[in-house]
Amino acid sequence: MAKKSKNNTIITSLFEEYNTKDKGNSMAEICKIMNVPLNTAGWPDVFGVNMLNYIRNHIFPEIRTLSLFSGAGGLDIGFHDMGFNIIESVEIEEKFCNTLVLNSGKGHKFENSKVNCIDIREYFVNDIGRIDWIIGGPPCQTFSAAGRRAAGVLGTTDARGVLFREYVRLLDTLQPRGFLFENVYGIVGAQNGEAWKEIKDSFSAIGYKLHYRILDAADYGVPQHRERLIIVGLKEGDYSFPRPTHGPDSMGNQPFYNAGTAVYGIDVSEKDKNSKINGRFGYLIDDIPPGLNYSFYTKEMGHPNPVFSWRSKFSDFMYKADPEKPVRTIKAQGGQYTGPLHWDNRYFTYEEFKRLQTFPDDYHISGNRQVALHQIGNSVPPQFARMLALSIGVEVFGYQLPFNLPLLSEYDELTFRSDKRALTTYYRKKAKEAIANLSANREMKIKNRSFNATLTAGFKYTEDVDDGQYHVDIKWNDNLHIKCFNTANISNDDSVIIEVKPVSTWTIPVNKIVMSINAKSWFDVTFMWRVLDRQLIVNGLKADLTQLNGYYQYKSEIDCKFVKCNLEKKEILEAILSGEVVSINVSTSELATKWNVQDAQVLDLAIFLRTIGYEVRNNKTNPQMKDDEWLIPYKFPTLVPMSVQLRKSLK
Repeated sequence: MAKKSKNNTIITSLFEEYNTKDKGNSMAEICKIMNVPLNTAGWPDVFGVNMLNYIRNHIFPEIRTLSLFSGAGGLDIGFHDMGFNIIESVEIEEKFCNTLVLNSGKGHKFENSKVNCIDIREYFVNDIGRIDWIIGGPPCQTFSAAGRRAAGVLGTTDARGVLFREYVRLLDTLQPRGFLFENVYGIVGAQNGEAWKEIKDSFSAIGYKLHYRILDAADYGVPQHRERLIIVGLKEGDYSFPRPTHGPDSMGNQPFYNAGTAVYGIDVSEKDKNSKINGRFGYLIDDIPPGLNYSFYTKEMGHPNPVFSWRSKFSDFMYKADPEKPVRTIKAQGGQYTGPLHWDNRYFTYEEFKRLQTFPDDYHISGNRQVALHQIGNSVPPQFARMLALSIGVEVFGYQLPFNLPLLSEYDELTFRSDKRALTTYYRKKAKEAIANLSANREMKIKNRSFNATLTAGFKYTEDVDDGQYHVDIKWNDNLHIKCFNTANISNDDSVIIEVKPVSTWTIPVNKIVMSINAKSWFDVTFMWRVLDRQLIVNGLKADLTQLNGYYQYKSEIDCKFVKCNLEKKEILEAILSGEVVSINVSTSELATKWNVQDAQVLDLAIFLRTIGYEVRNNKTNPQMKDDEWLIPYKFPTLVPMSVQLRKSLK
């Protein structure tokens, strides 16, 4: 019994050592001590200024810091405000360099910093002097979710993916006490973990012990959910990450800093207030409840007139911010419908985006609006960086502060992933309520039509042209009939007829679609598909033909077949139309067998398919694919003038 008691005592002691839930001051207490109006508009700016003044006035040691892959300076701002002296920054892209220069020099943010606008592979540090700390994260596109979806995780096989080796080179040369390395969390799973292993081994090989966690910026006072992998490497000693300052894992359950509060008080011009989202999908924006995206218009959400297929777009497509919560991750590059969009059905202004990323109001970002927004979206939120820097100042450099900064033990688990799942449930309920309150189903503008149209070799489709190479008749009844006529073809016979039916059910008001054309080539058939695509759009039925089919990584929702076909290469197109070789990765030999051709013919046939608008991928277009692998995502041609794949070569 005595022995058991001793063990219980040891267990209790260990629990007390690693249970950090009640250790340290809450963010509310910290901000009160530092005279910061927590969770008011722009409070991170005040926090940064007041912390820097305190640190400078209390004789903390100089921490000479080198910034690599500096971007627009998000990490630099955070570390600077916590007393780290940014000696030099290294950045290759001109727009980022211009921003760093605007904020460097006497009277500016980085008073003593030298900006090196140079390829890091050409950067050497012969005369930089002592460096105590290094910060930065190499380009993350090759490891990001966008990279995985668009082209797979390239990882270290991409030129940008090996730039971390330059980070390691400079660490080995300068031998600072430690470093902070930031990147997307997808880096952990890239190449089945091989890239992550190489990165860890490289840092360890030069004498650094690694501490790493995936953290969400919203947990640290940023009005934006942004998950990132943070690595802190030390020559000596240990390190604990800061406990979240906001959210359910914070001391005192401090509420998140929400988007509505963050942008409050910013002067928005009448022009910006009236900057309604127009274009192809603009009419759909108004009905989307704040916090939801294009998925509001899907069958799975219960919409009576679903325009989009489930998971067919990125989560930020038509995403409307919820003023009562942090926004989703702001992306570096966005299109016309890339969110976050303002809850008032407009675009956020440049000044509002700065607040959502916690850039100081007086921080200068170079370039026009588009260039500036790209820089903001590509940055580490400064407030996130501040809390990381503060914990390093305390634990590595011995900062003595007027408060106790709460820290995480290695055993503390964070809840942001489960919280995200709870949000999904919340917004599903919100979508259901919004759909129930729709005054009426969206009007379908179906009507019979006759018109002339053209399709260029670059797949630009145009209707209602006087000298169109095609004449089209559209008839709606129980079925949709699309009859096309190539005016350059002397034959009046419908040489190609295609029938399209739902696998089970669909929401368009016909039983099936029948398309016919007096085709003299497969390009004529591509034109016929493009007519169908356009009819779905202009009649408010679907966003495009892809939405009728569903995203290619899921089971197709339509059945297609040739009712008649007199063209050469029918066997090849029939295998595609039936779905036999579609939406799956197949080898050259498998594809040759399905097409009844020799292996050596597959490449030429793939190139031919590209000329008639079919998307075809291989190792040359998508390097993550195996050398002997092919992918045709859809049963129908999808290439348009703006298609990324159109500009890639198959050989």
